[in-house]
Amino acid sequence: MPPAHPRPRGDMGDRDPRDGEPRSAAVAILDFGAQYAQLIARRVRESNVYCELLPGGTKAAELVRRGFAAVVLSGGPASVYDPGAPSCDPELLECGLPILGICYGHQLLARMLGAPVERAPHPEYGQARMEVHRAAGVLAGLPASTTVWMSHGDLVQLPPPGFEVLGRTPSTPVAAMGHAGRRIYGVQFHPEVVHTPLGQQVLRNFLLGVAGLGGTWTMHSYVAEAVAAIREAAPSGRAISALSGGVDSAVATALVHRALGDRVTAIFVDHGLQRQGEAQEVLSAFRQAFPELPLVHVQAEERFLARLGGVTDPEQKRRLIGQEFVAVFEEEAAKLGPVDFLVQGTIYPDVIESGATGQSSATIKTHHNVGGLPERMRLRLIEPLRSLFKDEVRVLGEELGLPSHLVWRQPFPGPGLAIRILGEVTSERLDLLRHADAVVREELADHGLGREIWQAFAVLPGARTVGVMGDQRSYGDLVAVRAISSRDGMTADWARLPHEVLARISQRLVNEVPGVNRVVYDITSKPPATIEWE
Repeated sequence: MPPAHPRPRGDMGDRDPRDGEPRSAAVAILDFGAQYAQLIARRVRESNVYCELLPGGTKAAELVRRGFAAVVLSGGPASVYDPGAPSCDPELLECGLPILGICYGHQLLARMLGAPVERAPHPEYGQARMEVHRAAGVLAGLPASTTVWMSHGDLVQLPPPGFEVLGRTPSTPVAAMGHAGRRIYGVQFHPEVVHTPLGQQVLRNFLLGVAGLGGTWTMHSYVAEAVAAIREAAPSGRAISALSGGVDSAVATALVHRALGDRVTAIFVDHGLQRQGEAQEVLSAFRQAFPELPLVHVQAEERFLARLGGVTDPEQKRRLIGQEFVAVFEEEAAKLGPVDFLVQGTIYPDVIESGATGQSSATIKTHHNVGGLPERMRLRLIEPLRSLFKDEVRVLGEELGLPSHLVWRQPFPGPGLAIRILGEVTSERLDLLRHADAVVREELADHGLGREIWQAFAVLPGARTVGVMGDQRSYGDLVAVRAISSRDGMTADWARLPHEVLARISQRLVNEVPGVNRVVYDITSKPPATIEWE
């Protein structure tokens, strides 16, 4: 049985009996390896329209069968005229679904519909001024001239037969084109990035105007759909919920508890890889928030450390931790009697970065709860957040009535501190990192930066450096500090912390954490780096 995660149906005439409102239709984003594919998805959802990322070559018949109501073709690094360049199913252009092509998707539409695409004599990178030739279709309501963000070396010279030019720049004769009757549009620029100030309006014009979608998908409607999907996936039998203490697992547990009631038992596995004082904090907070929910506390630090002994490869760490988690859950389930389901807080970025969506993007890293799971599991998965981004999960948590301190906890990886220790994980290195991490978080909280920062933590790179402490030579550990700003975790920028805060963190780490004699600050964005060091 596939994991339970709800997706709205595409029939706008199908009214949901729970609230009398039409179900939200879904949009398919066909990914051709775009740098901004995930950002397109975020922007579509900001218009209260549900969407999913799918491989660029997904068949039109499959899109229709699954009830998608519109299609967006993403950008990509290839040239459409190159041999073997990625393409979409030709039947897509004849199936009647509204289509919007962005950058590469725009060029692909033009070429498939008979228009020339060629190397641009003057490539455009960065902001450009687009003259709106006709404010209609996706450009409806736009002023006569507007700023757009370009990133292309190829261009469409002439629109396909029957299409009209809607916008142009000095370097791009067809910056936007459309065919109102066929409801097919293309834009050379990137409406999904903030550098296109009216980009969200362009997307809304397509979604709500051209495609006629209702824009009714919200976390309030998602609760009803998710509860229905969970009950359909688990009409009988008991479930255990993997509670890590993070936002995702807490919201997943609360949602499944609402759906299945007393058929759910939460299990908190104390793998010894948590932050300082976190295990007791999690247990106390959850028992207070859900006093009626059975909660089992499993002490498993020794078995996890034994499993990680001698392991230095980060992917192997993630796989071993994922496998050990499942082993513990299955053992605990056996003690509870017949149990059929395992609830996980897997979210969409986990799936995307693990390469599990099937689109052409590369696997960035294996998340322990996606690619790290064993191939054969006795328990069947329920993953009600699998289609949500982190900020959507937080809104859902508030919708479910979770306390603010649980909803707004900083994200913490399932493998815990194991992936913030480069190299082998030992109890001694865990103790050192726990102490250092506590200092970082305390200082940010004391300076009122706790809610402004998406995530802040310490890393133990495993490097030792020479220093001078107490007029004597020291040879101690290097600690790296990572603080980032983000909205959904898919992209991130390093936080510009005040110098006095950084100085205070460095001073405390060197003075208070035994063995530390040097501190560095990570100033790398995502991409090219990931948030975690492993």
